[in-house]
This record gives sequence, structure tokens and C-alpha cells, in this order.
Amino acid sequence: MIFFDENLRTFFLESKDVTYSFKINEAGFLQHLYFGKRIEREDLSFAPPINTEWRIHGTYIKENGKIFNLNAYPNECPTYGRSDYRESMLAFDFDGVRVGDLVYDSHYIINEKPTLSGMPSIKGGQTLVVLLVDTIHNVEGKLFYTVFEDLPVILRHCEIVNRGKTSFNIDRVYSFSLDFPDKNWKTLSLFGAHGRERMVETSDIVHGVTVFDSKRGVSSSQLNPFMAMVRNKTTEFCGEAVGFNLVYSGNFALKVQKAEADGVRVTGGINDFDFSWKLNPNETFVSPEAVLVYSDSGIGKMSRAFHDLYRNYLINPKFAFKPRPIVLNVWEALRFDISTQKILDMVDSIKDTGIDTLVVDDGWFGGEKGRNDEFSGLGDWVVNKNKINLKEIIDYTHNAGLKFGLWFEPEVASPNSNVVINHPNYILRADGLEPCEGRWSYVLDLTQKEVCDYVVNSVNAILEEYDVDYVKWDMNRSLTEFCSSFDKETAHRYILGLYDILERIVYEHPEIFFEGCASGGCRFDPAMLYYFPQIWTSDNTDAYMRALIQYGTGLCYPLSAMSCHVSAVPNKQCGRVTPFNSRFNISRLGAFGFELKIAELSNQERLSVKEFVDEYIKTQDLILNGDLYRLNSPFNENLFAEQIVSKNAKNSIIVVFKPISVHNEDTVRVYPQGLMSDKKYFIKELGIERSGGVIMAIGLPVNLKKQDFESFVYHLETI
Repeated sequence: MIFFDENLRTFFLESKDVTYSFKINEAGFLQHLYFGKRIEREDLSFAPPINTEWRIHGTYIKENGKIFNLNAYPNECPTYGRSDYRESMLAFDFDGVRVGDLVYDSHYIINEKPTLSGMPSIKGGQTLVVLLVDTIHNVEGKLFYTVFEDLPVILRHCEIVNRGKTSFNIDRVYSFSLDFPDKNWKTLSLFGAHGRERMVETSDIVHGVTVFDSKRGVSSSQLNPFMAMVRNKTTEFCGEAVGFNLVYSGNFALKVQKAEADGVRVTGGINDFDFSWKLNPNETFVSPEAVLVYSDSGIGKMSRAFHDLYRNYLINPKFAFKPRPIVLNVWEALRFDISTQKILDMVDSIKDTGIDTLVVDDGWFGGEKGRNDEFSGLGDWVVNKNKINLKEIIDYTHNAGLKFGLWFEPEVASPNSNVVINHPNYILRADGLEPCEGRWSYVLDLTQKEVCDYVVNSVNAILEEYDVDYVKWDMNRSLTEFCSSFDKETAHRYILGLYDILERIVYEHPEIFFEGCASGGCRFDPAMLYYFPQIWTSDNTDAYMRALIQYGTGLCYPLSAMSCHVSAVPNKQCGRVTPFNSRFNISRLGAFGFELKIAELSNQERLSVKEFVDEYIKTQDLILNGDLYRLNSPFNENLFAEQIVSKNAKNSIIVVFKPISVHNEDTVRVYPQGLMSDKKYFIKELGIERSGGVIMAIGLPVNLKKQDFESFVYHLETI
């Protein structure tokens, strides 16, 4: 709940197990007091400012006969140029004057969080709105805080309103700022590249500013819009962790600053690099939503809070807990070499395997020019009838009792496509320069309504003519030429255009299941999860690399959001050969499917496919609803182990994967978590019954075969 103590002029925001508190300072700015485990509502202002040694070299403001050095105080909404020299949350340009002075005006509490105009957001309940005003420049700032009774989560975003008669520019508008009073933290982030997305990295915080950001126009595989602050001795199971995640899909920045007095500030939102936004009279600018999660019981509890938040309050409720399609995607089997008969043969090959959805990937479109390679066809979303009979394929698939899916990449176009030839102004370009190509394509300029309408009409025409059950939405390049008639507003307007397109396609076809993809996992963020219940986690389907990628992704995102497929070996991305069983056991830790030629499998492998599907279906509810416990990290040791426990703790599976077989190494033992100590569990693989308390204390031995990349699964169920 949200409580305001009028005598103390202090706000207490209380989510499950958490208190977030700040007060209205005598100078009128919002002074942050506390964010951590739940405490009593008492006067918290006895804690000293961050830095009291400011009188000689510090600068200060005067208010009501008192002086205040804002650099010495934690601040809920720091602005540039008013004695706070740390990273600001907001920065303005009032016709050359770049100093704003937002102070408290009023506040109100609403019982249900409003949606964010033009952007996806998380559903929420009680919300505090604090109004700040700059009376000189007629600016109104609104700070939004949302609490949850069932989760240790605070949501934040801000809105800037022009109440004046002249325009001004916003040069920075972050979604939150949070000050920590001490330095004893490390950062936990997710870095990577295409094919090795979301690798886990822990770093010391040094004096100065550490930036985790993207300037690629997509949230990127290089740095995910997630980071956490963890205490020096925090582990998966104990210690403090504070997680931050931005509900945004474009250029972002998350910044960590350790100042001269060792206080730490974290702030972030839309990347202000090459950003400026002209705000006209009576217009409002809305920042993306920021998710703040607090855990006093390790990184694992933080992760589970993120997972529950996104499953319960972000992902489309029609699909959030619904069994996922078990897919065979034809891409790795056929590439561009598709035909009606080849696809019909693939439909025949998966009969009686339990696979329930066939997805035709790249190569089905392009009109009369066709798309037989990566150099043409994108942007012309017309069926290539010289290549395939799409209606025959769909009817045949449905008559076989299967669902049918199609691949699209609607945000780009090939240089020789009809849309580019006929509408060269439809692409992002800089005057006098040939646009950069990425995967031999240009980026469509989604800042233009005409272009957005073209994309919507093209995709919807296919979906309305053909009985499609599943869509894979891809985006295979970063943006370049951030130029349009909107100048430095281009990158953000592109994302707003994308969200508009998705609203008009995804939510106008509520019966279709949409999966996101962006060069694999290059746009894996909460905003995409609002539209896509699952996202292709990486183009790299090698079991070992997927263990790393899925482990890192699970720090913030639920298993049900990760699309994970079994593919052929040697793996196309890295050439590695891993056991069929291990490829399944890693893939089962997400939304499951296949990327291979079923017809070319041996009889035993084909039987294994049916067994894999049957086994996955038996435990799929754990993927959709269960709690994830990371038992062993492949980043820290030669072992990967993850456990999923049902919400009622009555059943669980443990997946163990050992990359390298080592002779005479100690027997692998894993230590389960999350079980009921006083209840007996039947351990299927050992054929014994033991109490949850004993199992968690003693651990379970894992006898792996003497080969690299071997895996093993334990099943536990209460008696």
C-alpha cells in the first residue's frame, strides 16, 4: 500500500516484503530515504546526507532561509544545473537556458495504474503520482510509483508536460533515479553478441560512471536493458540484490555512478545519446517504465520476482500460462530451398511425433521476384505463387491435425524490393549517403505514419487471407542512419512506430500466437514480451552455448518466455556435436521445439523425438508456472544445474548438464532448493522416498556418463 505521513511529509511505498520511502524536503525537492526490506513507518530523516563536507567547495541553493547543497542528498528526481553534479534524471533546453528547477507541488493516489500512452507497460494496482513544477518555465513533471501486494517490486516512470505557451526541448528523460548510501555493491549485467547473448558478468563499481547501454536502435544482444546491484557476498540464495529492467526495446542507458563520498546512484531510461525531444505547448512526453525489484535472499529470489511479475502482469493473459506450441521450424532443414512438396513431406514426417505446429520460415514471399536468397524479397509481403501454394500447404497441415505458422521480417526491405524501388522515401536514410545495409536490407522508417500503415496493411492482408495460427516476427539488423524529419527524435519515434504496428497487428489477431525474434535474441526485453509471449532466445542452438545463454536470460526473464529448440549436429553455429538427449534437456527449459529434418533421423532418434515431446508435455506446467532455482552456474564451474519447483512445491524437476568430462573428478552432487522440509518426496530416478529437508541438506548424486556434454534429469513428487 501507499501511505503519506503529513507530519513527516514522508511517503511510504510498501510492496510485499519491501519499503520504498522518500520525503518532501524543506527546499521542495524529493529526498530519497530508503529502499530495502520492509520496515516500520517511522521518521527516517535521522540518516545524514550522503556528503556533509560541502561548505567550502560545494554550491548550494537557498530556500526559506536555509541552504541546501543538492549534491549532498539522495534525490528522487535530480535535474541538471542546480548544485547536484551527479548523473541527472532530467535535462532541459529552454531556448538556450538548460537549467530546470522542479519542486514538489502536490500528489495523489490511484487504485489502478494507468497505461502508458504509446508504449507497452505492466498492469498494476495502487499508484502514487507526485507532481513537480517549474513555475519559471511552465514545466510539470509527474513521477509514477506502483506497488504490489504479492511481489517485492516497485514500478517507476515519469511524464513531462508543457504547461506554457512556447516549446522547449527535453535533452534527457530517464525513467528513475535511485541513490544508495554506501559503496558495498557490485554490478551484475548481461553482455554478449549475436549467438552468445546475455552472458553473466559481475563487476566492481569504480569511481565515475559505468554505463550499460545500446545505441543500435534495438535493445541489443550486446547489453540487455537489465542490471542488478548485488552486495559483495550476495549469492543465489542469500544477500541483498536490487534488479533494474526497462520496459523498452530501443536505445537505452542504465548508469551507475560512485561519487566522491562513495554513495552510489543508479539511473536510466531512454538513451540520451543523440536524443532531444521538442515538446510543444500542452504536449506530454512519457518515459518507458522501469522495474525495480528488491531481494534480501539472494539473486534467485530477485529473478523469481521478475518472472512472476512478467507472467502475471505483462505477458498477454490469453497466452501467459497456456501450453506453448511445440514447433518444427523448417529453416535449418530447408533454408530458402522450399517448395510445396518439400513442406508437405515435412508435415508427413512429424505425424505421430507429438509436434503440433509446423512453421515455414524465410523464403515464401517476394511476389514475382521471389526470395531465394538473402539478397531480395524483403518488404514485398506477397506470396511467391511460383514457388509454393500456401493455401494447399496450410490446408494439408490443418488436415493433419497440426497448426501452421509463418515467418515475417516486416521492419526491413531489400534494396531491390518493389517497396524500395517505388517508395525510396520509406527507408531510414541520410541525405547524400547510401544507406548502410544489414543482412542485405534497409530499415523502413517507422517514424512515418505512411510507412507504418504499409507494414500493417501488408502483414494483415496475409493474415486475413490465410488461416495462420502462429507468426514468428523477426528483425535481423541494427538501425543506422538515425535520420528523419524528426532529427534527434528518430530513434525513439521508430520504437513508438513499432509499438503502434504491433498493437494494430498482434492485438487485431488475438487468435494468433506471435513469437518474437531479432537476429535470435537481440531484442529480448519486457516490452517485446508484452506483444510476444515468447522470444527466440538465440540463433545459436548448440546445447552448451544455450546452457549459458538460457542461464543468463533467466536472471530476469521467465522460462516460458524463452523459445528453445533441438537442432541437428554438428551444430550450424559452432560445429559442436552434443548428445541428442542433452540437446533435449537444455531445450526443455523453455518453450520447446525442433529445427531439423525429422525424416532423416534414425528410427531410434525418431522414437526419441516422441519420447522427448511426451516428457516435455508432462512437465510443461512447471515451465509455465513454476519457480526457477539456479543450483550451479556454468559461468563459475564445469556444471550447469537448474531446478523448477511447482508453486505448491509438490513436484519438481532438476536438469543437470556437465560440459567437460574429467577423469577421476569428484562425483557430481546437486543441492535442491524450494522443497517442503516436512513432506516426503518420491525421487523417481533413485526409486526412494525422502523428506524435502533431507534432500536439500544431503543433496542428490548425479552419475553422468563418461562423455562431454552429458546431462541428467531428476523428477521429484510428493507422496
